[in-house]
Amino acid sequence: MSWKKLVLVIAIAALLMACAGEQPKPTPTPAPTATPAATPTPTPAATPTPKPSVVKIPIGVLADLSGPLTTYGQDIKATVEIAKDDINKYFESKGKPYRVELYVEDTKVDPKVCLDKVQSLHGKGVRLIVGPMGSGEVKNIAQYVTSNKIIIVSPSSTAIPSLLGVTKPEEKKFIFRFVATDDFQTQAIAKEVADLGIKGVVITYVGNAWGKGLADASQPLFKKYGIEVANVVEYPDPPPADFSPYLGTLENSVNDLVSKYGEDKVAVVAYSYEEAYTMLSQAPANSVLLKVMWIGCDGTAKSGKIGDVCDRVNAVKMYSTLFDSKGKSYEQLNKTYYAKYGKTTYQYGLDAYDGAWVLALAFAQVYDEKGKFDPDAVASIIPEVTEKYSKGEYGVTPVSGYIKLNEWNDRASGDYAIWGVENCKWVLKGVWKSETNEIVWKK
Repeated sequence: MSWKKLVLVIAIAALLMACAGEQPKPTPTPAPTATPAATPTPTPAATPTPKPSVVKIPIGVLADLSGPLTTYGQDIKATVEIAKDDINKYFESKGKPYRVELYVEDTKVDPKVCLDKVQSLHGKGVRLIVGPMGSGEVKNIAQYVTSNKIIIVSPSSTAIPSLLGVTKPEEKKFIFRFVATDDFQTQAIAKEVADLGIKGVVITYVGNAWGKGLADASQPLFKKYGIEVANVVEYPDPPPADFSPYLGTLENSVNDLVSKYGEDKVAVVAYSYEEAYTMLSQAPANSVLLKVMWIGCDGTAKSGKIGDVCDRVNAVKMYSTLFDSKGKSYEQLNKTYYAKYGKTTYQYGLDAYDGAWVLALAFAQVYDEKGKFDPDAVASIIPEVTEKYSKGEYGVTPVSGYIKLNEWNDRASGDYAIWGVENCKWVLKGVWKSETNEIVWKK
């Protein structure tokens, strides 16, 4: 073998030995390390939406602050302001979030102005109202408040429901009145006139639903007692500045009656607001109208305007009926009122005070149940709330006495005081009792 072949053999043998050598072991793949399960982030429990710290109860107040019923309108404003404070203290003591806020508007007892004020309050979100005062006002806003579900509680509107333009109780669902209606008052007036020995009367009235209602309802009652109604004289609403034409007509009719019965057996029956005192001021000094008795009503009773015509009012006496009902809480309210204003409150102020309470309590009950204001629900429970309030079930009682509502949502309880003027002051003359149709005269 040549050396070349020997080299070739050695090279091939070396290559074969290298290929047959031990193969490297594969690098083992480490087993995956177990990763601890991630601790889940806890989902926060659903947090209830907190109730607002204060739930406002906006209540409008429609009162006459500059017109013919200013004496009573200012009183209503004052008593409702006291009611606001008392109601808010009550809710605070009960741990309730409700707080009353007042929105006071002057209507001047003008039906057109009243509608404007209601619309203004509605635009501010006010759906609860104490007022208005006059039946003409209530009639003019009835359609608007009903269609917009605005709840009103009038402290002094007394016209019978038909004169408000409603024919069925359900049409008055949102209209409540915390004063007895004119079918009560005219009974008191007719009995009063009969007891006073009057034989003939002339009626004058302001030409609105309230005045006409009283005039219409009283005429058959006068005739029942044998009292002649010689004439019925209507004047416009709002009242005129000059009453001369109306006074002339009244004088003629009164003279006819005086020729029959004598001055002491004749009376002028005025279904008026405080403009009755303007009429007296404009009567001629020698007028027969100043020689006979005048019989007023709840629009003239206890008016502060008698001072303007003191001697003339003394002469005609101006016996006037006023719804009269006081409850257990009256004395406390009157004490607060007297401390602030130096005088006592009127009946309509008492009715307004209770109206504010009932609206606030009904609002709170519905809000507790539904978490929101629901006008249908509030209107529906007001009769129930009124009864509970009257019974003292809320821990408070009415200042105007027990409030019984009839199917028309009008008050159907209470008596009438009869006030007259002596020495330029109002003096209680007697009280007509509705249960017996008798007057207990003061001696």
